[in-house]
Amino acid sequence: MKSKILIIIAALGTIAATTSAFITDKSPADKGFAVVELFTSEGCSSCPPADALIAKLHKETSDKPIYILAYHVDYWDRLGWKDAFSNPAYSDRQKQYARWLKSSELYTPQAIVNGSKQFVGSDESTLRNTIKADLAEPAKTDLVLTGLKAAGNKVTVKYEAKGSTDNSVLMVAFVERNATTKVMKGENAGRTISHVQIVRELQSIKLNGHTDGTTSLAVPSGFTPEGFEMIAFVQNTSNGVISGAAGAEFNVTLSK
Repeated sequence: MKSKILIIIAALGTIAATTSAFITDKSPADKGFAVVELFTSEGCSSCPPADALIAKLHKETSDKPIYILAYHVDYWDRLGWKDAFSNPAYSDRQKQYARWLKSSELYTPQAIVNGSKQFVGSDESTLRNTIKADLAEPAKTDLVLTGLKAAGNKVTVKYEAKGSTDNSVLMVAFVERNATTKVMKGENAGRTISHVQIVRELQSIKLNGHTDGTTSLAVPSGFTPEGFEMIAFVQNTSNGVISGAAGAEFNVTLSK
């Protein structure tokens, strides 16, 4: 079941970013991968099962190149409960997917895998089958993150994206591993909801045909090395297809 709020599809807004610490890449170039993007909200009564599903999947597949990102959209906020993790930039990203996928409406929970397949986020069978199929297909872009350096509240990271095209961008996300919220109002009033892989910041870096480079990112509010991770992926700006991904863990304390 999916909950819907119909809104006019608008232009994708600018998305801010951030980052920090030591990196471990788990994205083998000779295998497939799956970037799972879930659009969810604490104000949506149909979303907790999807949140629970990605938590289950994340626990089961931590050793595989499966990258889960949960975006909390803001268009439910006006209906009784403001989601503390919501961001209009994530609603804008979902609108952009609606354009790429030629959909006329937005809904939650919505899952999108590798930028090309979308379905109801709580549909476990479809999610697992889609991931299985994508893991069997070699990645078209070999993305590697290296040379992560921290100074104050800034982090610098090097990236190499072999196989990326001229119209590709590198998306870099700061992801909070987990959080729990006691919802007081709205459709989920009285429920305690657990979240995983919450996108707290997201940045788009234009590659312009270049396969490598360095970017500097600011550490997000509430960041702790043990509580966050970085997920990056290469996306085609013409159709939304994701061609490669990599993950990075923050294993050292930021320098002061």
